[in-house]
Amino acid sequence: MNQILSLLKNDGMQHARLLAGPILILMVMAMMILPLAPIVLDLLFTFNISLAVMILLVAMFTKKPLDFAAFPAVLLFATLLRLALNVASTRVVLMNGHKGPDAAGQVIEAFGHFLVGGNFAVGIIVFIILVIINFVVITKGAGRIAEVGARFTLDAMPGKQMAIDADLNAGLIGEDEARRRRSEVSQEAEFYGSMDGASKFVRGDAVAGLLIMVINVIGGLIVGVAQHGLSFSDAGRVYTLLTIGDGLVAQIPALIISTAAGVVVSRVATDEDVGQQMVNQLFANPAVMFITAGILAAMGLIPNMPHFSFLALAAALAGAGWMLRKRQRAAAAEKAREPMKNQEAAEAAAAEASWDDVSLVDPLGLEVGYRLISLVDHAQNGELLHRIRSLRKKYAQDVGFLPPVVHIRDNLELKPNEYRILLSGVEVGRGQAMPDQWLAIDPGEAAMKLPGTPTTDPAFGLPAVWIDVSLREQAQIAGYTVVDAGTVVATHLNHLMHRHGDSLLGRQEVQQLLDHVGKEAPKLVEDLVPKTISLSQLQKLLRGLLSEDVPIRDMRTIIETLTEHAPRLAAAHPNGTGPDATELLAVTRAALGRAITQHWFPGEGELRVIGLDPKLERVLGQALATSGALEPGLAESLLSDAVAAVQAQEANGDAAVLVVPGPLRASLSRFLRHHLPQLGVLSHQEIPDERVLRVTSVIGGSAS
Repeated sequence: MNQILSLLKNDGMQHARLLAGPILILMVMAMMILPLAPIVLDLLFTFNISLAVMILLVAMFTKKPLDFAAFPAVLLFATLLRLALNVASTRVVLMNGHKGPDAAGQVIEAFGHFLVGGNFAVGIIVFIILVIINFVVITKGAGRIAEVGARFTLDAMPGKQMAIDADLNAGLIGEDEARRRRSEVSQEAEFYGSMDGASKFVRGDAVAGLLIMVINVIGGLIVGVAQHGLSFSDAGRVYTLLTIGDGLVAQIPALIISTAAGVVVSRVATDEDVGQQMVNQLFANPAVMFITAGILAAMGLIPNMPHFSFLALAAALAGAGWMLRKRQRAAAAEKAREPMKNQEAAEAAAAEASWDDVSLVDPLGLEVGYRLISLVDHAQNGELLHRIRSLRKKYAQDVGFLPPVVHIRDNLELKPNEYRILLSGVEVGRGQAMPDQWLAIDPGEAAMKLPGTPTTDPAFGLPAVWIDVSLREQAQIAGYTVVDAGTVVATHLNHLMHRHGDSLLGRQEVQQLLDHVGKEAPKLVEDLVPKTISLSQLQKLLRGLLSEDVPIRDMRTIIETLTEHAPRLAAAHPNGTGPDATELLAVTRAALGRAITQHWFPGEGELRVIGLDPKLERVLGQALATSGALEPGLAESLLSDAVAAVQAQEANGDAAVLVVPGPLRASLSRFLRHHLPQLGVLSHQEIPDERVLRVTSVIGGSAS
């Protein structure tokens, strides 16, 4: 539909352009043939004046003559329009002039009375002066320039054509560019030739205006005395004022268009229009302005001279010259510093790279679009900053180590309401937040739909909708979880920090954690690192715990377990490789079994878990013992059964936890957590003896 409307609009504009010429011809014929009411004459005279001003402005703002190539034709039609107006106004003046000064319209009356004070003698003199200026000065000069320009352009055509052919043969330009240049040369010659002829229209128009005024005055005397019984003096006064008003209202646009013709043919083609050329060249030398100001000041000091006018203008010119000289000196100083800047830039480019050129990536970063800057701006007391501080504190209390500082910066490449979370410079999460709206999250029990922008909760993928603040209470009543934009970003960040906790724990954080524990138990830490295991082995162990969402708050238990079992496990590897990381992780998880179980199953109730079919246990044990990997068919079957079991657990409201024998736990956990991150894999050794275990789902029906 929009394309159809666009086509209709374009067709309408095209037809309007095609009809512009015929409509103008009909207007001119109508003005010459049909009698016009005074109000219509006022509108046409006003249109004639505005058209003349528009033509002059277009001529001044063009940068080369061909930018206004239609000027000769415009000049012809403007002259024809003005002459037709002269005919129409003459008819009205001679027919209705005896009725009073407003008989031919208010425009003619205004020009006849206001501009010349109602004095027809003054009006005649002003009109003759305008005709002389137009005829003798502007029209004659513009015509001469057009004539010389046309002659020089025609003489230069062969040389320009040869230059174009030479550039084409040398391969400097292509065929299309050569064709364009030839067309431009031809159009330039035609333009100056047309302007040479069009200048004759302007000169003829000036002569016609003078003759029309004489004829109107004589005709008005005859009509007023012979037909309407006016006295000779009354007829002379009335018809002469009307004729002068008519002549002035036509001669002023003629003078403007003549000036436009002179501007078009007298300008030198540059990248600037006429106004810019005049200002940049006439007021480019401060010495000229100072000398002119001095001459004016000297003339203003002569007795009986208008002191104020001369001295005020002299002061203005001196001030303008001083400002111009100051600007030129600043430009010269900047130009003088340019080589030094270039030299410094060259030296900087030639200098050897240093470590100062290396910028390290932030361990944890948050980038926001410009509409979210208010949430993280200190000056605006951004609420997200306070939430992130609280989030890091809560994370340290829950997980057991202080995460890196979140470096926040704006990113104009993001959408206005978009943000992204970076881990070591790599994007791990992205979402959108609306600072002036609330996010209503549907936990699956919402009673109604809300008006707003549908979206998805960036942290957990639940369906949600951005709503106005006024709908907040209504959404809460309907069962939605309603949070603001800052909470959305903070929750997403917190979720990703827990998910990638192992990546946030660097060697520096491990050392700081040991230093913190060493303040309370220095001997315990001293016996562990480096006597028992190295710092890198400890970091690998702690990362293994965090990768399976096991907090490391109980560092005392972890250190004691490692101190006890690491030497024994190391003795089992006499080749000096040290204790196996998988074995260290298994004994550590067993020591933390009560906390791990409590994390998945709060309280003292029975543990409703997923189990493995005995036949599948044997198959998995044999596969891992022989090849250390699962066959593709077995892996696919295991994964499909695991997905079905997890769905069954979640449908019953139970935790998705798989309990397997110790030797299988590590391998199954690595395999399943990439596909089912919500599934926890525990070994039998990690379940406390006092907890009751009940298998509610079994994996292995299809695998066996």
